[in-house]
Amino acid sequence: MDKENKNKGRKKEIKGVVTGNKMGKTVKVTVSTLEAHPMYKKIIKKEKVFFAHTEEELEVGTKVMIKESKPISKKVRWLVVEKEE
Repeated sequence: MDKENKNKGRKKEIKGVVTGNKMGKTVKVTVSTLEAHPMYKKIIKKEKVFFAHTEEELEVGTKVMIKESKPISKKVRWLVVEKEE
């Protein structure tokens, strides 16, 4: 039971790159991960796109840290916490 409550209340934080900023107060963030194939052990690059809410104007290519949050709209469930130079 301790394992179940260990991560309770913690929000995930991940680093990614802004790939779209056409929406108002929302940016598209792409997160890349390297993963070994379970059978062949080849390293595969996987990318996932998240929609994140932000109040500031961010340019495409900016590295950002996003954090899980309550649903803001149908697709937006992440917040931009900080941008990195």
